[in-house]
Amino acid sequence: MPRFPTTVLSILLFACQRPSPPAVAAQATQASQATQANAPEQPTATDSVARLKLADLAVVVPGARFELRYATTNNFTGAVLPGYGAARPLLRREAAVALAGVERDLESRGMGLKVWDGYRPVRATLGMVQWCETNHRTDLLDSGYIARRSRHNQGVAIDLTVVDRASGRELDMGTPFDNFTARAHTANASGQQATNRRILGDAMRRAGFVNYVDEWWHFSFEVHDPMPFDLPLERW
Repeated sequence: MPRFPTTVLSILLFACQRPSPPAVAAQATQASQATQANAPEQPTATDSVARLKLADLAVVVPGARFELRYATTNNFTGAVLPGYGAARPLLRREAAVALAGVERDLESRGMGLKVWDGYRPVRATLGMVQWCETNHRTDLLDSGYIARRSRHNQGVAIDLTVVDRASGRELDMGTPFDNFTARAHTANASGQQATNRRILGDAMRRAGFVNYVDEWWHFSFEVHDPMPFDLPLERW
């Protein structure tokens, strides 16, 4: 058997251990998507801390459009959620600044963002959970479509889509917002709908946001000190 120098053997061993290009691509995709709906249990921060940590998206991202569904009856519960006494789009300041970059990116291509939800008071999430239990839809909790402890409560998650900047028309993503079926899973689209989901996903990922695999519209942003808030939007 031939003998190889130690350095050659090391190179050969390293080459054998390296993942193939498809594996690398798969790892990159997994890294840019989240699979866990619930946030860890934490004490709720005070309203004064919330006012320091959160920012108004209407100010930081003035080019975006806002349609806060949970401040209206046009949502899956059919009622305004607790804490949504005002249609005020808030997000952690770090995430808000990153989102402004997404808007600029899309604006350069004739598109823009429409935001359906950002920061969500803890009481609103509890209202969603109660609705599920009252209406015998705990399957939505078990499947991860509705979180018992949401990253929205931390102000680091956002629900949104892409619109044509001139007309305001939403790009066809294949399902409406809050569609609790497998059709809403980010990868479950083809043709132009898949292309439109990639436009949103790629723009958000470039700014540091991570998509939730079961909802094409849901993205989160990492901050060094995540904490839940319960400040009602009407008391901002």
